[in-house]
Amino acid sequence: MYDVEVKNVTKRYGNRTVVDNVSFEVSGRNILGIIGPNGAGKTTNIRMIMDVIKPDSGAVLLFGKKFNDELKDRIGYLPEERGLYKKKPVIDTMVYLATLKGLAPDEAKKRADMWLTRVGFQANRNRKVEEMSHGMAQLVQILVALIHDPQIIVLDEPFNGLDPVNVKMVKDIILELKQQGKAIMLSTHRMNEVEELCDRIFMINKGQQVLYGSISDIKNKYRSNSVLVDIEGELPKLEGMRINPLKNHTYEIFTDGKLTHQQLLEKLVSRGISINKFEISTPSLNDIFIQVAGEQK
Repeated sequence: MYDVEVKNVTKRYGNRTVVDNVSFEVSGRNILGIIGPNGAGKTTNIRMIMDVIKPDSGAVLLFGKKFNDELKDRIGYLPEERGLYKKKPVIDTMVYLATLKGLAPDEAKKRADMWLTRVGFQANRNRKVEEMSHGMAQLVQILVALIHDPQIIVLDEPFNGLDPVNVKMVKDIILELKQQGKAIMLSTHRMNEVEELCDRIFMINKGQQVLYGSISDIKNKYRSNSVLVDIEGELPKLEGMRINPLKNHTYEIFTDGKLTHQQLLEKLVSRGISINKFEISTPSLNDIFIQVAGEQK
């Protein structure tokens, strides 16, 4: 049984279909990256998982059940729109919001202090939220999503406004939570963060599912018939291949798809070429994102 299962979900607003028959799952010890261009349907999917809005068809199951009051306390949610009380001190805001998730006030205060210490924020515990920078408030909002120790964690643009030091700290926290067995969904425009953190990705564009699977499988699918080689000297012309000189005796060799990488390596060696590096060219997730989004226009 999956922690989260989205089954053939569709959502319409009038004549416009914003999510069109999409399906994906998330289990414990897994991080799913939810990606797509602006307006693609990412946040709508997240809001349906959180029961903020209802799908027109299909189903969202949490631990095999439909959303109910009992299950909501097992979810931690960082929404795209922030919702802290600006006039309240940080510690009071965290404690109050934790009690709404079922924690007793004493336990909520204990956990709030633990998390503030964890991120080096104890000195700011009594500052009002409105007195804090955008990045500091963002970090507090993340702590609010985690304070009640949820099993399912949904983070919508968690790195927004964070400086590099806090980005790294939040990434470390996310990976720790994964090791604790949490099921994590991460929506972000930062493809490098998705590639670093996520086990699988779900890409939506114009409401439709366009990519879904492990990052390694998807990158292999979009791998081009090219190899990067670093050699001694100059690379001679090779019949049936296109060669793109890069720099410092590094070349990108494009084959016709019939020649395997092993055969290409053997061909180079047979020509007496001294090879320092032979690397199969694999596109970055950002390259794939741009390619797929462009194809869908």
